[in-house]
Amino acid sequence: EKMKITETIFQDGTHKWVAIVRDPDKPNFLVDTNEYLVTHGGQGMLLDPGGAEIFPAVFSALSSEFDPSALAAVFASHQDPDICSSLALWLEFNPKMRCYVSWLWNSFIPHFGGTAETFISIPDEGMDINLAGLTLRTVPAHYLHSSGNFNLYDKVAKILFSGDVGAALLPADQNGLFVEDFDKHIRHAEGFHRRWMGSNEAKRRWCERVSQLEIDMLCPQHGAIYRGADVQRFISWFDDLQVGIVKG
Repeated sequence: EKMKITETIFQDGTHKWVAIVRDPDKPNFLVDTNEYLVTHGGQGMLLDPGGAEIFPAVFSALSSEFDPSALAAVFASHQDPDICSSLALWLEFNPKMRCYVSWLWNSFIPHFGGTAETFISIPDEGMDINLAGLTLRTVPAHYLHSSGNFNLYDKVAKILFSGDVGAALLPADQNGLFVEDFDKHIRHAEGFHRRWMGSNEAKRRWCERVSQLEIDMLCPQHGAIYRGADVQRFISWFDDLQVGIVKG
């Protein structure tokens, strides 16, 4: 039986961030993913809801925290199957749920399910999403790694959901929720970022943009969460890294 566990990483009244994180028994042929649930005023939004294959595990973990029928929306940072191939399964449960995604993918993601009403296109410059009175801001992260790509920022919780930015493919014995030793951790992020991030110019813009935000926690879709001083440490490391090249 595949299991995922939930960890609350921020809470203030009904405003909450819950990380739905790694399952030590997950089959090794799947890339490990983190899903995040943001709740406010009784409504919820699920960030990068994950693949169809792990839907039962994510659904059961989420249900232990929150009534899934109160999920107003999902946010898809981009179009990959490990991001949102579970979409049809969530919609079966709640057909009125909306999916926020870059305009670039709104004719591709419906291949996973949904109707024209399901999708809300995010323009390239980003937009605000209202969750029961809480404003969440979509932050452009184009070409990192997808050509239409967004992060999500909560200025109250001071959390940036960074999608594939900051991702690390960690060995099985490293399964803590947070980065504890930056230098040791970042070794597992380097190859991934060099190969998957498409543009040094786009990367520099992202680093400038997010440096202006107050971020206590940077939450990627794979690997551990950066917090405190490690957030700026990651941004500086990424700023210096040469990306978008394949070594011959």
